[in-house]
Amino acid sequence: MKFLDWLRPGIKVKRWILFGIFGVLLIAFGFTELAFHRAYYFYYKVFYIFLNITGIFVLYVSATEVMRGIIALINKGYIKVSLDSQKIENLIYEKRLLIKGPKIVVIGGGTGLSTMLRGLKYYTSNITAIVTVADDGGGSGDLREDLGILPPGDIRNCILALADMEPLMENLLQYRFTDGRLKNQSFGNLFLAAMDGISDNFEDAVQKMSSVLAVTGKVVPVTLENMRLKALLENGSIVEGESQIPEEALKQNSKIKKLMIEPEDAEPLKEAITAIREADAIIMGPGSLYTSVLPNLLVKKIASNVRRSSALKIYISNIMTQPGETDGFKVSDHLKTLYKHCGRDIVDYVIANVQKLPKNLSPKYKEEGSEIVALDKDVINKMGIEIIEANLINYTNDVVRHNHEELARVIMTTVMEKSLLFDKKKIIEYMYLSQRLKEESNKKI
Repeated sequence: MKFLDWLRPGIKVKRWILFGIFGVLLIAFGFTELAFHRAYYFYYKVFYIFLNITGIFVLYVSATEVMRGIIALINKGYIKVSLDSQKIENLIYEKRLLIKGPKIVVIGGGTGLSTMLRGLKYYTSNITAIVTVADDGGGSGDLREDLGILPPGDIRNCILALADMEPLMENLLQYRFTDGRLKNQSFGNLFLAAMDGISDNFEDAVQKMSSVLAVTGKVVPVTLENMRLKALLENGSIVEGESQIPEEALKQNSKIKKLMIEPEDAEPLKEAITAIREADAIIMGPGSLYTSVLPNLLVKKIASNVRRSSALKIYISNIMTQPGETDGFKVSDHLKTLYKHCGRDIVDYVIANVQKLPKNLSPKYKEEGSEIVALDKDVINKMGIEIIEANLINYTNDVVRHNHEELARVIMTTVMEKSLLFDKKKIIEYMYLSQRLKEESNKKI
């Protein structure tokens, strides 16, 4: 930047330089008075000592803010600084520092969660996925009933999303048998079930499978108890079972009024609580609101620890409404449901899609009773939640999914700008991740 560029409004550096000069003047004045006028009374001396302390504090604040402003200008491209990722990595290892990236906790289940994890693992290896174990349908439900183990399906998908393995191995673990007694059963589910058979408990089985597949981060079930879902519908009837809730809500033409878990006092894994307490960011979703996200938050101590956490609390809004669960829901309705079940302060930011649904897919989803989730900004702003807008639609085989690369980029940008930038201990990490984001942007050009 040229000298005149520093004088432009909005740079946010000049004010702190002037503030720093003010601090220097306070120190100089206070020190001079103490040094050359020693005959002052005690209270005068205390006052000038106070001026020195205030000046030092002002100087510290101004220096910190100037550095933060310059780093922000570098990140935005106003100041050209060439950073070589390899050199940065070498420097870090030479100083015996290991950068794993920000500590990210993701809470949910279903395909939405595993899709997002594929994008996040590029930026940080410090991921903990807290996954629901309330599934009682499909192959997972069959194994749960036959073997008495916790449903492995969602956990398997998260492990595979974070694993570093050959495509052939992933295809093998995702393979579903088409005939016989194992029809519709996933080989990955059987693999995890077998691992459970040679382990002390299901948590140990998950960690062993993660180790075998070289998983980036951790995948943990939210609880080891045999948790089941119950829903109170607006017509007063109670529906039991994760797979039955949306079906019965549609059949009875009655919305879900309240979700409950059984047992009510299910104990969470200690590892899940620890991860929440140490997190830089807690991500809830994407996934089915009532059957993937909320079941985790209803487990004892999970929601309360999320509320008390100083981490960024981000909710990823679904792109489409889900028949039987969120019919007619706008983004604010998802947030109100979280408030209702988990209390206020559970969300700081919401990442919402603003991309329109492709015209060729609208009739298909309309026939299924699903529509794009509308973003009602006015209502959300009144709730005190900051909105982050993004184009998040990705569709293959006429199925709408979150674009995991774009979603990960938006999440990491938010974490850096809202958290890491304000933590002076993580400036190197901030700059490194900033470079990673720039590299990804250059690949798309």
